[in-house]
Amino acid sequence: PLRQTQIQKKFKSLKMLRFTLIALFLATASNAFTFAPSSPLRLAPLRAAENQVAFSELDGTNVRIGIIKTRWNPEPVGSLLTGCKEALKACKVKDESVFVTEVPGAYELPYAAKLLALSGTVDAVICLGVLVKGDTSHFEYISSAVSTGIMNVGLQTNVPCVFGVLTCENDKQVTARSEGKGNHGQGWGMTAVEMALLRSEALGGGKKASMGFGAPVSVGASTSVAPGPKVGF
Repeated sequence: PLRQTQIQKKFKSLKMLRFTLIALFLATASNAFTFAPSSPLRLAPLRAAENQVAFSELDGTNVRIGIIKTRWNPEPVGSLLTGCKEALKACKVKDESVFVTEVPGAYELPYAAKLLALSGTVDAVICLGVLVKGDTSHFEYISSAVSTGIMNVGLQTNVPCVFGVLTCENDKQVTARSEGKGNHGQGWGMTAVEMALLRSEALGGGKKASMGFGAPVSVGASTSVAPGPKVGF
């Protein structure tokens, strides 16, 4: 019995030692991954999506913007277009320097954006549309194809293309992001101006005399908008 008691005491001691070692290890690991307040590795807090991106004062006086919108979901898309135009006006973009056209649905946006970008008549393109998730996987296919397509247009043409397509779970989310203070169109308009100015600073170069898909002009030729019929589609 005495020997059995001694064994039990040793077992309890070893058990307590194990728990102590585990606690010390966890405390050490916790301290190792704790950054000081001044550490450059500390992550900044995330911001909400509702137009809380900070923009400096933008002068878009000489910027020309092309907007392509879908006829699918016309009401929220129209509201997004209004938000875009308000932002462009606030950035001093002239009314005659904003070209607006439309396509049937979101899937057609990348192709139209590429045509407009290759025309050389705009400094940035904004693609506007609204996709709402349904009962099938159609939503995922279209959302992925459109976002990748619009991104590729910008990379391939060196003309900034803004992804202005809402991808929402339901109509309530669409309303929250297309109306009032949550109108994402305003942020997309300012983004287009900022990226157009960035491109101009980086690349420079001449501009065409007309907007849309008009005929190109040589570098150094007059850049005033020539009177005549509406250009584009």
